[in-house]
Amino acid sequence: MAHARLLKHILPPAASVLTKSIFCTALCFASAICLQAQDSPKSSGDESWTTTSEAGGPNANPSRNTESHTKSGNRTVDKRRVEFRDANGRYQPFSETETETVQVDDATTRTIVRTYQWNGSGQRTLAQVSEEASHTTAGGDAHTERKTSSTDVNGHLQVVRREIADTKKISANVEETKSTVYQSDGYGGLAQAEQTQELKTRGADDSVAVKKTTLAPDGNGKWRVSGVTEKTIKDDGQNRTTEERVSRADIEGRLKESSRTVSKEAESPTGEKRSTVETYSVDAPGYSDGRMHVSERVTTVKKKDAGGEITERQIEQPNAAYPSDGPKVTARTKYVVKYAGPGTSTQESKTVEVRDVSGNFHVLSSETEKSTQPPPQQTQAPPKPAPDAAKSEPPPPPKKP
Repeated sequence: MAHARLLKHILPPAASVLTKSIFCTALCFASAICLQAQDSPKSSGDESWTTTSEAGGPNANPSRNTESHTKSGNRTVDKRRVEFRDANGRYQPFSETETETVQVDDATTRTIVRTYQWNGSGQRTLAQVSEEASHTTAGGDAHTERKTSSTDVNGHLQVVRREIADTKKISANVEETKSTVYQSDGYGGLAQAEQTQELKTRGADDSVAVKKTTLAPDGNGKWRVSGVTEKTIKDDGQNRTTEERVSRADIEGRLKESSRTVSKEAESPTGEKRSTVETYSVDAPGYSDGRMHVSERVTTVKKKDAGGEITERQIEQPNAAYPSDGPKVTARTKYVVKYAGPGTSTQESKTVEVRDVSGNFHVLSSETEKSTQPPPQQTQAPPKPAPDAAKSEPPPPPKKP
């Protein structure tokens, strides 16, 4: 169970196509790439880069992940290929995802994601296609349509899911998003499967409150609330706190809080970033009293300089046999990134360790990566004005109430 919960934190969206038999290996290399991409510089010009990583572990089949990114004009293409070693030690392709994004104009974006898999004969086959079209008006309203098609037994694409979402500005500080999800009805058509309503409100202190209500059909032609998620975000520029509460409806339709997540992020004057995410659940290991208990605590520390970055993360969970002892460290990861210099590649290494029943840590997986992706741009605070210059500056305008 500890391994499964650890992998939850390094699960990339595209990895959902992987089977359980390769779950551990496939997911071990993905988070390093995601981590690097989060801090990548944005550019309006053409650009391209490639990333190759290899991962393995004592009980895992070695794998290789290759990513490429190409931007030309208003078109961007990202590709990711996953390969595993066969019995002869040679890498064989398993899956490939291609994401194509086109900025039609300033208000319209179209994205197509194609997922390929290799069959037993070594042939690449199209497994799934996801399409999204989004249009934003000058007033801030948005309309988004998403469609997912999967291949049937005859290799033909069939639409299996469709979602329509509309976002409107209710007032200057309130935004409402309504969406409807349609899924395959088993008879060649689509039927409404879910409706959501999300209200996002910005407070006077720049806090953000989000309430999302989910409705599902009750089988009698009516809709009933199946869940409510409430989130509050507070950010003062250096410290950020997020609290999320999830409530689920029981068989009688009564809402009951099932989980709560509290996230705190802070940045020191030296640039060190620290975050702690605590998850409380009625299903915490070792508890059966139906009350909320800490089920997991994830602490991440990130240090960064001009030459690279080091990110360390540890996961704490309660022991199902002795929950009263409190959460203990069950897994830890370490990322080391060295930015590329002139004519060189960015290098990255990652190690995932888990604790056994005896309390000893063992390497679950290790990974090395090389990339031609440019390092993130270093931002520096503007210099402080001289005392005389500061006095000559007019006072800032008062904040609007």
